[in-house]
Amino acid sequence: MSDFPTKARVVIIGGGAVGVSTLFHLAKAGWADCVLLEKNELTAGSTWHAAGNCPNFSGSWAIMNMQRYSLEMYRTLAEDVDYPMNYHVTGALRLGHTKERMQEFERVASMGRYQGLQLDMLTPEQLKEYYPFLETHDLAGGLWDPLDGDIDPAQLTQAMAKGARDLGASIQRFCPATGVTQNEDDTWIVHTEKGDIACDYVVNCGGYYAARIGEWFKPFGGRDVPMVVMSHQYFLTEEIPEIEAWTKENGKKLPMIRDVDSSYYLRQDKNGLNLGPYERNCKAHWVTEDDPMPHDFSFQLYPDDLERLEWYIEDAMERVPVLGTAGVGRNINGPIPYAPDGLPLMGPMPGVKNAFEAHSFTFGIVQAGGAGKVMAEWITTGETEWDMWAVDARRYTEHADFEFCYAKAMETYGHEYAMHFPHHQWPAGRNKKLSPNHDRLIADGGQMGAFNGWERACWFAKDGDDTSEAGTETWSRDGSWTARVKDEVEAVRDGVGVIDMCGFSRFTLKGEGAAEWLRTQVAGALPKAGRMNLIYFSDNRGRIVTEMSCIRHGEDDFTLMTASVAQWHDFELLWRNLPDGLELADISRDFTTLLVTGPQSRDLLAGMSDADLAAGWLSLQTAVVAGHEAALTRVSFAGELGWEVHVPTANAAEVYTAIRDAGATPFGMFALDSMRIEKGYRTWKGDLSTDYTMFEGGLGRFVRLNKAQDFPGKAALQVEAQTGPKKTFVTMIVDAPEADAPYMSTVWHDGKVVGETTSGNYGYRVNASIALGVIRTELAVPGTELEIDIFGKMCRAVVQEDKPLWDPENERLRA
Repeated sequence: MSDFPTKARVVIIGGGAVGVSTLFHLAKAGWADCVLLEKNELTAGSTWHAAGNCPNFSGSWAIMNMQRYSLEMYRTLAEDVDYPMNYHVTGALRLGHTKERMQEFERVASMGRYQGLQLDMLTPEQLKEYYPFLETHDLAGGLWDPLDGDIDPAQLTQAMAKGARDLGASIQRFCPATGVTQNEDDTWIVHTEKGDIACDYVVNCGGYYAARIGEWFKPFGGRDVPMVVMSHQYFLTEEIPEIEAWTKENGKKLPMIRDVDSSYYLRQDKNGLNLGPYERNCKAHWVTEDDPMPHDFSFQLYPDDLERLEWYIEDAMERVPVLGTAGVGRNINGPIPYAPDGLPLMGPMPGVKNAFEAHSFTFGIVQAGGAGKVMAEWITTGETEWDMWAVDARRYTEHADFEFCYAKAMETYGHEYAMHFPHHQWPAGRNKKLSPNHDRLIADGGQMGAFNGWERACWFAKDGDDTSEAGTETWSRDGSWTARVKDEVEAVRDGVGVIDMCGFSRFTLKGEGAAEWLRTQVAGALPKAGRMNLIYFSDNRGRIVTEMSCIRHGEDDFTLMTASVAQWHDFELLWRNLPDGLELADISRDFTTLLVTGPQSRDLLAGMSDADLAAGWLSLQTAVVAGHEAALTRVSFAGELGWEVHVPTANAAEVYTAIRDAGATPFGMFALDSMRIEKGYRTWKGDLSTDYTMFEGGLGRFVRLNKAQDFPGKAALQVEAQTGPKKTFVTMIVDAPEADAPYMSTVWHDGKVVGETTSGNYGYRVNASIALGVIRTELAVPGTELEIDIFGKMCRAVVQEDKPLWDPENERLRA
């Protein structure tokens, strides 16, 4: 016990690949005085039975970054830390059965090329050249990643553990953590069976035990961890002579196959095959009273349940007939954690200071290297190299209860390889947060979408429209919604529309000195009392963290509004830095926002309100609307004359009904997005992300470098103001007849990658496909012709002037 550490800078709970990688990267960053606790041996959880597949492929920009980094790291890790590993870089084929799947492959291949990866599209004949045992008669083609492969999970973890120890970090095996206590100064005491450890930070890397560990943090502000443990099976065949002969003849293993439309992977294991399906008839464990989570499941498995896999086995045998010639050698059925969307939960622990989490990895082996890098950055500097919102634990708020998590985990596991189409809404876990107007929206034909659990109308269908889920499974802009969205935009353009924006994140900030403190947090200026403006928060590198609408009621009295999905992220941005004496409250559920907009909006409101409707743009007032007190702000994300009407939730239905009955046309989120992109208005974590500085994001007019107050990133932005940004935000009109540019489409010029799109949509008022993006500054000149790779088609794009495409002088907005 004499060498047991009683103090540490960071304590990590959990000794799987992710926890060990976090320790390794902390030590590499110079934080060697860190401790990892593992109740059994390293890798005792999901790591030990993981298949160890290592793809670059991901439809998520953040996940692709993590996986790419991992694979680069793994290729030299054995030499770097002097620890031998079995790492087979075999390459992998993804099989595409449909046009839509091949379009997905084209999109991801383009993203990969931007990140320096060579992902190649293949014909069915070329697939056969890579894998002679493959049946290709019914395939549309495939994707080839030469850097895909598989690694031994235990050896990987032990190699990173050796690297961490060599740098001075401590690993305590067979040392279960039993709880935590937070001190008054927000430091921690981690309790173990061997004694207490005092530390500055604690990290939950508990894998499928993360929810149980999360319970320890609830007295200190934590929440129920949104995850469910799923049963995942794969089996290994006996040896197959044909594969043994091919391997000897070619001196290498067969590449991996992923038949993503059938939902399984198939890989060579020694001289047999390893088949791993993600079956629709999936099963969760430890979710009922008669199946409780055991205290310790180290190095254990569930009983075999091969009947669930019968369809997938039969399908795989038709695809690779030699699979059917061998018996099952061994079946692995083990627990893997699933967050509701199947992506990990990482970053600052919601509601808890100086605590972090990195768990719920469904592909933890391939993501472990990148996850360790990201976690070390988050812990040591408070910010990450890449924007990591896609995996940020704060993306799920109070709606993510057990019922929601279970429904989503079952849906996500059963559709692990699903395509995520832009107009498709997944049906599980819905109706968690309803607007007071929900029934009216449904009655009007509202086709609903979930936004941080809130149900909002995406578009309004009419009789005869295809509202089936299958009808939305396309990358094309054309569908039943297209004509309706056009109608909704034109109704706003020519008359007056109303959209129920339930679920806006809304915070109050009060107290003596609130204004002065806020000036030290934002890059620009605050509005005068009785006014509103946009405020931007940057990180220490001057990169965009978030945007809020700032409504100033008095000298030190503010309401701050932000995107619905930003609720916990943005609240914590304020809360974690809040000085004593200031009051910060989340009142998101107390109010609903109705946007009434269009050239006739003034006339409509005049008939039901005592408001001063001549008050100018960005003005703020309290008035009576339809018999109820409301706050009116003269803004419109649609870019037309309009007002946001903020009303108490209890009165929202009566006010909305009055507005509708007075003649306002309901419009949905699809129409609003079409209109905002015509104005160049940014979307949260699309156009506004930490991948770009304030200047790169085209937000220089919101930066006040000459103000007296310091703010995060001021020094970096002062330097950038002198040297000029290397990249510049632009609006582009695109010749895109079939589909608009999705997020992170690659922009080309003269055969070279020069930037990326941050969002794209069709503008029905300007009758053009529009992309917002960031490109090399020297090309950000009006008239410059570029190309955007949209699902494998190079589409001509022309850089526009730096002003809105619709109503460039804002005459309609200010009318």
